[in-house]
Amino acid sequence: MKTIILAGGFGTRIAEETALKPKPMVEVGGHPLLWHLMQIYAAHGFNDFVVACGYRGEVIKDYFASFDIRNSDVRVDLTDGSLDIERRHSANWRVACIDTGVGTMTGGRVKALKDELGSSTFMVTYGDGLANVDIAALVDFHRSHGKSATVTAVHPPARFGAMDLGADDSVVAFQEKVQSREGWINGGFFVFEPEVLDFIADPATRLEAEPLSDLADAGELMAYRHGGFWQPMDTLREKAVLERLWEAGDAPWMVW
Repeated sequence: MKTIILAGGFGTRIAEETALKPKPMVEVGGHPLLWHLMQIYAAHGFNDFVVACGYRGEVIKDYFASFDIRNSDVRVDLTDGSLDIERRHSANWRVACIDTGVGTMTGGRVKALKDELGSSTFMVTYGDGLANVDIAALVDFHRSHGKSATVTAVHPPARFGAMDLGADDSVVAFQEKVQSREGWINGGFFVFEPEVLDFIADPATRLEAEPLSDLADAGELMAYRHGGFWQPMDTLREKAVLERLWEAGDAPWMVW
């Protein structure tokens, strides 16, 4: 089963990091967000990826073109230019980096990959958020209900921190940012049947607009409830949250 990762947006809300690279290539713990996402899927046995490129797509292509060298030991003979890869530490992934247009919207990017997908079930997620979603359980849920589409429903991170207060007004516990326990939002991590592409009109179509709305109206959209960790990276503050978790050895999305 192929997994599409939407990686073509401009990332304007984190422009300090995205002036020279697309947002999925912003690093957390020394690795691009894209690498973290692929690790999540691969941990559950899904390692066939299609990266929907747009803005600065060449950065993504260059990264994977040199992935083997980046993640292995190399021996270079400068007298003849030969290069040998030793002690390979690469991944067993298949990665297609496909240009889907700089100004194309999320739905349009998925539709542009129709020829890559064939007639099989496929997955889609955004390239700017991490979670500890059980991908295998998500796929099992999708197969169990027989509908065209599944979206992973998540609780958003709370906007503000939380305090537990004692009877004497002392602060018993303080948390800078916690996962909300109320409300569900679209967290990405979709599973789609091929007919979902028929709900996408053109390159200007946002996946989150008419396609998902029309699928819901048709009774073809189901929600997989994920009550665990989910964190987007839209701002430098959110990047810092992910960095702190990684550096502390407490990254919930690290399921590999």
